[in-house]
Amino acid sequence: MAANDAVRRSVVLKRRPSGELRASDFEMREDEIPVPGPGEIVTRTIFLSIDPYMRGRLREEQTYAVAIQVGEVMTGETVGEVIASNHPGYVAGDIVVGPRGWQTHAVAKGDNVVKVPRGGAPLATWLGTLGMPGATAYAGITEICKPKPGETVVISAASGAVGSVAGQLAKRAGARVVGIAGGPEKCLWVQDTLGFDACVDHRAYDLAGDLKAECPDGIDAYFENVGGAVQAAVFGQLNRFARVAMCGMVSQYNDDEFPAGPNLGFVVGKAVTIQGFIVSDRPARIVEWRKLAAPLIVSGELIHREDIHEGLDRAPEALAGILTGQNFGKLLIRVGPDPI
Repeated sequence: MAANDAVRRSVVLKRRPSGELRASDFEMREDEIPVPGPGEIVTRTIFLSIDPYMRGRLREEQTYAVAIQVGEVMTGETVGEVIASNHPGYVAGDIVVGPRGWQTHAVAKGDNVVKVPRGGAPLATWLGTLGMPGATAYAGITEICKPKPGETVVISAASGAVGSVAGQLAKRAGARVVGIAGGPEKCLWVQDTLGFDACVDHRAYDLAGDLKAECPDGIDAYFENVGGAVQAAVFGQLNRFARVAMCGMVSQYNDDEFPAGPNLGFVVGKAVTIQGFIVSDRPARIVEWRKLAAPLIVSGELIHREDIHEGLDRAPEALAGILTGQNFGKLLIRVGPDPI
């Protein structure tokens, strides 16, 4: 669909997916660019974040957030430029980050977005390392995993937006960090660029054996992003008093019915702590994280990587791809140009 600056383009849910997500489950619609009401702003989208949690929004049943209904605009975090304002805190040209969905232009309450400072970290990082994924990593590592110097911490989906930050934070705490990622290229990047002590390929023949070789003293903390066979391999090697941060289970997001859980009897004998968490329940931690992380990004101490696709129409296939590990780094859609 050719770009047209006079209209708004939005990706809406066409039908509820069953099993693996398909691009045909969505459709593009056009309407007029909205006008801001009292206390509102209108933005044009620059970057759209694509995240695994979005698959859960497409289910019939409600999870921890309201399900997207057929015909509704797909949810998503965006970075955008203010083009019209009816809010005293914003003027045209300001850059903001907030949940404004899969669309080229959006109207939002000014109190529901955050202004992005000029001249700091790159805009894309406000949806990755400085956004929900980075804050999620920060909360899970500091509140649940609590790595200590000399301990062994394992991070699944280690090359992804959450895992890459979680592992770097565990390293900064003095732990020995072992990543799990899909394929030699990702594993090499996790070790050589992020500085993990080792990285195991979950596509290898003997995941449990490879993991044991890299964690000879067992596993003291685990940051869970994947579930399934990866989780089973890790759980079998947890030490006494291990901590597990349950962040995501991407391996089962396309399943119509979730698989039966593992036998957790070992949790009692080993006194393992397993805690699920959602970063949106911790708004103060997001603010805290951004103040801490922004200077580290600018200085290069906190490494980030983006996987950017061009054009809003690529969003459905990008979401389908992230659920099967096709992305490498934080997955974004470039919807519009950066401001001059």
